[in-house]
Amino acid sequence: MTAPDYAALEDELRDLLGPRGVSSDMRQREKASVDGARMSPIIAEMLPLGIADLVAFPTTAQEIAGVVGLAARHGVAITPRGKGTGNYGQAIPMPGGLVLDTSRARTIVEVGDGWITADAGAPMNALEAAARATGQQLWMYPSTVHTTVGGFLAGGSGGTGTIAHGSNDAGFVVALDVATPASEGALRHVADDEAQGYVHNYGTAGIIARATVRLEPLQDWRGLYASFPDFSGALSVLRTLGRMTPAPRLVSADTPHITAQLPPDEAFPAGRSSLRMIADIRILEEAIAVIEQAGGRIEDVREGPGVSTAISVLSYNHPIEWLQKSEPGVYFHVEVSGDALVERIDEVHAVYPGGQLHIEAGHSVPIGMLAGVYESPEAVYAGIERLGELGVGVHNPHQWNVDFRLGETVELARRTDPHGLLNPGKLNPDYAGPTKGAIR
Repeated sequence: MTAPDYAALEDELRDLLGPRGVSSDMRQREKASVDGARMSPIIAEMLPLGIADLVAFPTTAQEIAGVVGLAARHGVAITPRGKGTGNYGQAIPMPGGLVLDTSRARTIVEVGDGWITADAGAPMNALEAAARATGQQLWMYPSTVHTTVGGFLAGGSGGTGTIAHGSNDAGFVVALDVATPASEGALRHVADDEAQGYVHNYGTAGIIARATVRLEPLQDWRGLYASFPDFSGALSVLRTLGRMTPAPRLVSADTPHITAQLPPDEAFPAGRSSLRMIADIRILEEAIAVIEQAGGRIEDVREGPGVSTAISVLSYNHPIEWLQKSEPGVYFHVEVSGDALVERIDEVHAVYPGGQLHIEAGHSVPIGMLAGVYESPEAVYAGIERLGELGVGVHNPHQWNVDFRLGETVELARRTDPHGLLNPGKLNPDYAGPTKGAIR
C-alpha cells in the first residue's frame, strides 16, 4: 500500500483550521501521543506504543467532521483525544497517523429544560456551571471534572451522580453529532438508543463532535466529611448512605492508609478511615445520625458551589493516584464491584500484597478501586481470577481493547468505518477478557 502523503494532508488541514490548527512538530506530536496509561505498570512497561505523525486542533464540531473527512480521504488513521486523562491507553495513536485533539472545540451551544448541548471539547465543569446558572445540574460528571464531554462519553463511564443515574450509557445521552469516515466530512446526528452505540468505545465507531446530555433540577448540596477508627466502620454505613432518598450525589470511603495519602485537610485526621458524602440537605441530619450510630465522627459539613467538586476530585481512581504518588512504582489497581467488597473485605484485601480498597456507593452495588503492590502481569491476572471467585466484578484497566458492547461496536464500525481508520488497535473482535459491563 502507498504510504499516506502527510505533507499534503497537513496543507489541507491548515487550509481548514488555520496555521495554528495543525502541527507536525515532534514535541507536539509526542505530547499528543500519551494519556494517563502510566497509571498501569503493565502498560507503562510497553510505552511508547505509538507517535502521531500529525496533530489537528479543530475548534468547532463542524471542523471535527472536516478533519475526519480529510484524513479518511488520505487513508490516515485517526485517534481522537480530549484532555488525555484516560488511564488505559485509549488515546494513544498506536499506528501513528493523526491525533484529533478536540479540546479546543469548547462551545456550549444551548441550555434547555432538562438538557445541555456542547461541542466535544467543552469541559464537564463548564457544563455544570452553565447548568447551575439556569437552576439545573448535570445528571453526572466524572471525577476528573475538567475532562471534556466527548472524552467522558467516549472513554469514561460514571462518577458524581452515578448513585442515582447509573453509568453514562444509561440514559444520560440525549443525542450526539458524530463524524465518521463514511460520513465524508459531514456530521451525522443520532439520538436516544442509536446514540448509545458511540458511548464508551473510544471513538472506534465514530468520533463525538457534539453532545446533548441530560440535566435535572439543581439541588441544595452539602459536603459531609466523616471519619471512623478503621475501614470496617466506613464500610458498615456506605450502602445505607447510598440508598437514602433523595439519593446522595457521591459517597466515597478509604482505608486509613489511603486516607493518609490524600491532600492535607483537617477533615482527614491521622490514623482514621475517611468517608465523604455529597448529600442533599434534606437527608443531612439522617446521614449524620447513621454515621454517629455506627461509631463515626463528623469532621466537617461544608456548603457552597465548590463543595461537589472538592469531594468529586477525591473519588473513583483519584485516591489511587495519590497512593501511587506517595510511593512511586509500588502500587497498581483494578476496578471492582459487588457486595463482596463490603461483606468479604478481608479476603478482597488479601488478593494482592498490600491490598487497599477505595470504595464508592454505586448505582446498584458498591464499586471501587482495589490497589495492591505490583509484582508482575501474571500476578495481576491471577488476582482478577481470584476476585471473580469471591463474587467481585472486575474491569481490567491494564489493556486498551473496547470491552463494552463489543459485538455491537464491531458491527457498527463495519458500516461507519469500513477501512478501520478510527483509533486502530483498540477494537479487537476476539477480546475475551473482563468487561466494563461488570462494573455497574
